[in-house]
Amino acid sequence: MSIKLGQYNQLFVLKSNEHGLYLGERESSPPHDRILLPLRYASSNLAIGDKIEVFVYLDSEDRPIATTETPKAQVGKFQLLKCLEVNKVGAFMDWGLPKDLLAPYGQQFKPMQAGRSYLVYLYIDNASQRIVATSKLDRYLDKTPTFYKKRQAVDLIIRRKTDLGYLAIVNHQHSGMIFKDQTVTPLKVGQSLQGFIKELRPDGKIHLALSKGAIQDKDRLAGDVINELKKQRGYLPLNDKSRPEDIYRTFKVSKAVFKRTIGKLYKERKIRIEADGIYLV
Repeated sequence: MSIKLGQYNQLFVLKSNEHGLYLGERESSPPHDRILLPLRYASSNLAIGDKIEVFVYLDSEDRPIATTETPKAQVGKFQLLKCLEVNKVGAFMDWGLPKDLLAPYGQQFKPMQAGRSYLVYLYIDNASQRIVATSKLDRYLDKTPTFYKKRQAVDLIIRRKTDLGYLAIVNHQHSGMIFKDQTVTPLKVGQSLQGFIKELRPDGKIHLALSKGAIQDKDRLAGDVINELKKQRGYLPLNDKSRPEDIYRTFKVSKAVFKRTIGKLYKERKIRIEADGIYLV
């Protein structure tokens, strides 16, 4: 049986009884390879032979069971989850299903506390064949060379704040850095957002941006500033004292990037920087 535990599966409806519907990978799946979809999750319009997408996990007796509910996390992915309880076995996380998710003590980067949320990775434990969570994330991040391209859109999950900026998980596979000058507002651990590849370093490290505009060449951004000034009759109410949000709204770049650009334009005597904004020379 190749049904993926802790993930979504497309399965056939093979049989029904008072307990629910029995599902299988093939219309000819033998009884021992069938999984129960409890009656409370089974739509009344489902018929034998229909195909349905379900999430498969283990019930309280460690038997595979199907649900049409949407869990908060799945195997092979990173997710911020809340710790509901801690006992002698480990920490139990809320992942949106009736049976809570276990994070064993040996898989906790720091001891977990009930009521707090933690960024975890879900995997199948080899010994028990159960779905478990771990907050020891490094071992599940791919360190092999990547094949991303500059300006490529990627999915990010904020991992933690550092002195340089924020470490982020890229496409649930790699680790990357969002430097301080790329952020407009503070980011939160576990926050999911879209980003872009800014730079792929020779040592394999990934630098990220939160907008394509922040990746543009300095000369191109300088040109955008000049063009915007021309559109606005030679004046913009923005300077190095402006709020980051106002700068981002106009040019989709961080305040630090904008300051460097107008500084360069000022030295080239293309603009004047005044208390109320910048002026085209």
